[in-house]
Amino acid sequence: MIVRERPNAIALLFALRGSVVPEILPHIFFVALFSVAVAALNHYQLIDLTSLTIMPVTLLGIVLSILLGFRNNAAYDRWWEARKQWGQMVNEIRSLARASGALLGEKAPARRALLMPVLAHAVALKGQLRGETVNEELLAWVSPEQRDAALAKANPADALLAQAGGVLGEQYRQGALDSMGLKILDERLAALSGIQAASERIASTPLPFAYTLLVHRTAYVYCYLLPFALIGGMGWATPILTAAVAYTFFGIDRLSEHLETPFGRAPNDLPLDALCRIHEISVADALGEVAPAPLPVKNFQLQ
Repeated sequence: MIVRERPNAIALLFALRGSVVPEILPHIFFVALFSVAVAALNHYQLIDLTSLTIMPVTLLGIVLSILLGFRNNAAYDRWWEARKQWGQMVNEIRSLARASGALLGEKAPARRALLMPVLAHAVALKGQLRGETVNEELLAWVSPEQRDAALAKANPADALLAQAGGVLGEQYRQGALDSMGLKILDERLAALSGIQAASERIASTPLPFAYTLLVHRTAYVYCYLLPFALIGGMGWATPILTAAVAYTFFGIDRLSEHLETPFGRAPNDLPLDALCRIHEISVADALGEVAPAPLPVKNFQLQ
């Protein structure tokens, strides 16, 4: 995720970190080149394009604006929903750490045995959402036996939550927890499971491909038809205006693709590594241990 103070107008104009310009620049170039060809054909009177009306292209532009607006809103809703879920995870882990101290005891070994698999759960979920291997990273929180047992399951993140639940069950059977205390702590684990399910839903259910294809094709058709509508009034200025319009439409289309998948490592994706570090800091504080520093921002980007 891009983290920086808002630059001044000039710096903002030329900012590339987090921008989609490098990705869409070739498409803008070809649209501008096509517009130059259209302008040349009209200028040298090889084809008379001055009599063409702008109305059909205007109507298509209105339709495209509506489609792009809807898709961008839907993609941003997915990004924001993912951010809310992982923000709620921070709250649930802090609540679990606080409640476990009150119910199990601040220095009880069972408290650490409960919280470590929960931290590992967040790391495992991060790896599953990003399609990355985090096997070694898990060893910071759980034993090799616990890790291997979780990795043997179809859903390692859920298996780690089950291990935390097993700690609660053991404490209840030993009489260290009464039924009310068990209910309070288990509700926190259930909330974490709900956050995992919501994150998996976002990751595994993209916007319908047919809709994405329709918007993408319409944007290209519009940008390549636009020079014919503008040439009569704009002349050689047509390529400049066409390139500006192409930047806007192609940029919104590409940005929507980024927001649609919020769990990756693109510049505008969610900083899951930093959020996992926040979990670690919260638990370390609760246990009275030295907390690590938050992850630093590198080149205006937080991973």
